[in-house]
Amino acid sequence: MPNYLLRILLVEDHPFQLLATQCLLRSFGFARLTPAENAEQAICLMSRAEEPFDIILCDQCLPDLPGLELIEIASRRRFTTTAILLSGLPVAELASLISQAADRGLPLLGYLSKPLNKNELAHLLCPLLKLKM
Repeated sequence: MPNYLLRILLVEDHPFQLLATQCLLRSFGFARLTPAENAEQAICLMSRAEEPFDIILCDQCLPDLPGLELIEIASRRRFTTTAILLSGLPVAELASLISQAADRGLPLLGYLSKPLNKNELAHLLCPLLKLKM
């Protein structure tokens, strides 16, 4: 199995989803994972990081800040260059968030519905894997 060098910040407030997503990412060969349980913790981790994260996987429904807002903060402060939203929201609402992200110039690759699908995750991450192996 390849070992990918992407630095991933995973922001998920549900402990089981956080653990399951980490396991899924590790099964792909991602070892450089940094978990955060809320937006405040994520911002703290990003502020202290020596270099920007390659990607943020972020739950949209965090207890302290919507995921899209966190992605905007991370992008504007140059804490990351790419993000993926994770959510159990209906597809129509997620599509609206993608549109909002585009209107605001945010680096959103797309979204993944929960529970996460391994093939959908691979599809979104594939372009990044070619850049940083």
